[in-house]
Amino acid sequence: MNRRTVLDQPLGSSQRRARMQTLAVLCWKELVFSQALVLASLATGPRQNNSIFYEIRTYDIKPSKMKDFVEMVNKYFHLRTAHSELVGFWSAELGAMNKVVHIWKYDNFAHRTAVRHALANDKDWQGKFISPALPLIEKQHNEVAYLVPWCQLGKPPKEGGVYEWVTFQMKPGGPALWGEAFQAAINAHINTGYTKLIGVFHTEYGLLNTVHVLWWNESPDHRAAGRHSAHEDARVVAAVRDSVRFLESQKNVLLIPLQCSPLK
Repeated sequence: MNRRTVLDQPLGSSQRRARMQTLAVLCWKELVFSQALVLASLATGPRQNNSIFYEIRTYDIKPSKMKDFVEMVNKYFHLRTAHSELVGFWSAELGAMNKVVHIWKYDNFAHRTAVRHALANDKDWQGKFISPALPLIEKQHNEVAYLVPWCQLGKPPKEGGVYEWVTFQMKPGGPALWGEAFQAAINAHINTGYTKLIGVFHTEYGLLNTVHVLWWNESPDHRAAGRHSAHEDARVVAAVRDSVRFLESQKNVLLIPLQCSPLK
């Protein structure tokens, strides 16, 4: 039954109140449904069709303790990687200072919970790294992110080089809204050949509507020359102009892999 059916039926004096109540209920259901559609449009949208996710951890280190912290990571981080897979570990060189970024891969949330429990009970990890490292850290931040549906985690063509961590704050709507235009802009840069895409991550926990893109370049100068050339490419310019309509802000950081990082 819909509003038209209710209104088209003849109204007797004994039925008027009941039919008006039915009409009110139908109007309420339509309102709830329309609100649900709006909320759905603000959802994260499609993502990888599995439960794998990535935890992105960012630590701000006390400036006078940065060297000590890096030395501790390189010496003892094998105790941490014995429990779960480390994707990469970097220190910020440009765009941020005294900051480290590391990315962890988990099969699902139950997997992460089990790992965190095991770490809390690992006496070597707690005693050799956590206890002495915590006084060196000023602030910790973490996010949970999925790879966007059209991206698989990549690897650099060779060891060495530098990484670029680009963070885009997108308008609400998720990959369902901006995914096609954003993918076109990413592919336009890939097709120039100067850079290698490692991964495109979309946040699930943390600041929402955030996209992190991880690139590999041979050197900062090679990246600078490549970007200068790319910005003179009409295809790149057109793709970027189309994608920026969904963009609110962006920031990039040049990262140097630590000795313990699988991505070097």
